[in-house]
Amino acid sequence: MDEDVKFILDSTKESMEASIEHLQKALTKIRAGKASPMMLSTVMVDYYGSQTPLSQVSNINTPDARTLSVQPWEKNLLGEIETAIMNANLGFNPMNNGEMVIINVPPLTEERRIQLTKQAKAEAEDAKVSIRSARQEANKELKALDISEDLLKNAEVDVQELTNKYSDRVDAILTTKEAEIMKV
Repeated sequence: MDEDVKFILDSTKESMEASIEHLQKALTKIRAGKASPMMLSTVMVDYYGSQTPLSQVSNINTPDARTLSVQPWEKNLLGEIETAIMNANLGFNPMNNGEMVIINVPPLTEERRIQLTKQAKAEAEDAKVSIRSARQEANKELKALDISEDLLKNAEVDVQELTNKYSDRVDAILTTKEAEIMKV
């Protein structure tokens, strides 16, 4: 019977780990003042009639903390890339110098920083909800097992400890991201 309990605990841990990974991916999309190639991850370019991610038709670099440079692999894509960045509604004003597209990332206003912090908090709360639902699912599965009362209580305590551990990780990740966003 112990294998069943261990299996449930392991699958719960995997589920909670997936919540953390999802949170980290979501937070990388929230800009924190510095230029990052991830800022352009949602931009799609019309490449010979099909919508293609910008990263698959060009090289995206950050020459400094406030600048993004997009070097297309085919020069005839410069106009398409420029249009796609403007249409993505990211608040950027791309400039084409004939070789590459250069984007100056404007510094964040205090108001925008507060909005981004709220967005980060919402993502963290979603992760916590996901962790709690994994706990709920694990407890339901444990109760369905035919095990002794003591084993059930111990397993529920283990599940709660996992929940606390992962909730604390979410808080730590959020605190780091908030500090990054609010840093001028």
